Amino acid sequence: MKKPVIEIKKLVKYFPLHSGFLGRKKNYLKAVDGISLHINPRETLGLVGESGSGKSTVGNLILHLIQEDNGTIIFNGLDMSKLKGHELRQLRPKLQMVFQDPLSSLDPRMTVKKIVGSPLLLNRLVTRSQADKKVLSILEEVGLSKSHMERYPHEFSGGQKQRIGIARALVTDPEFIIFDEPTSALDMSVQAQILNLIMDLQERHGYAYLFISHDLTVVRHVSRRIAVMYLGIIVETAFKNDLFLRPSHPYTKALMDAVPLPDPMKRQNLAVLKGDTPSAINTPQGCRFHTRCPDAMDICRHILPPRITLDEGHEVVCHLYK
Repeated sequence: MKKPVIEIKKLVKYFPLHSGFLGRKKNYLKAVDGISLHINPRETLGLVGESGSGKSTVGNLILHLIQEDNGTIIFNGLDMSKLKGHELRQLRPKLQMVFQDPLSSLDPRMTVKKIVGSPLLLNRLVTRSQADKKVLSILEEVGLSKSHMERYPHEFSGGQKQRIGIARALVTDPEFIIFDEPTSALDMSVQAQILNLIMDLQERHGYAYLFISHDLTVVRHVSRRIAVMYLGIIVETAFKNDLFLRPSHPYTKALMDAVPLPDPMKRQNLAVLKGDTPSAINTPQGCRFHTRCPDAMDICRHILPPRITLDEGHEVVCHLYK
């Protein structure tokens, strides 16, 4: 069996918050609190959860856009946590990200040719004369053309802007790409086009993906496996079909019950989770979901639940399965 492209072990990131007189009181926002995941070659792992669960922080940590407090991030057998300076810069072209908002992630003062070509020149992967050929090749692969190279971001539709963002991520020939809510700012018809493009590119080139989203319908369409995140921790991981046939954590069930059916002829009472997500500064004792869980028991309020293996590739962190 091939080694994972990405493997993270007990990853932790707390953000310090200062309050009180002269900011002397120090608290911590527990954005990511000891999670472990792996992503295999040619695989898409979907990472889902509500806003504020820590999904985007995981992506930023993997790419070293922010520094982890603890844990390890392994890329193709190399422990990135121990790499710095030149060694880390050499790896960066192999790990890329496509951002949520295509408008704010593109420099409005740069042409498409410069936006897509800059990573090549900054990383000294090609000469300036070779860059234009590479940019054109990548643009054509994402559905754009030579006529778009000298235009500026404001001249494009939302879907075209996201294609430019994808081209910029692909131009360095990466092995691993993070998609952080890449379709949430797009119309439904355009979403489908972008998702199909993302899947076609993976089929052609064998990329490994981390696909971050709050939308279970989107994640179901693109992922092989899915990890469910709540308040900084992973509560359930499973292969896609297994997760949708047998959701096991109460939070996963609640997320699925809140997804509307696409059939207008079927009436549906959408479930709504009671209460608000607790603060990541002062997380609940015991199971972090117990304050909103319909199945909460007394043990859930005091003791952290264990990680239980239900089936091959299907793990859940819950006292219900002890």
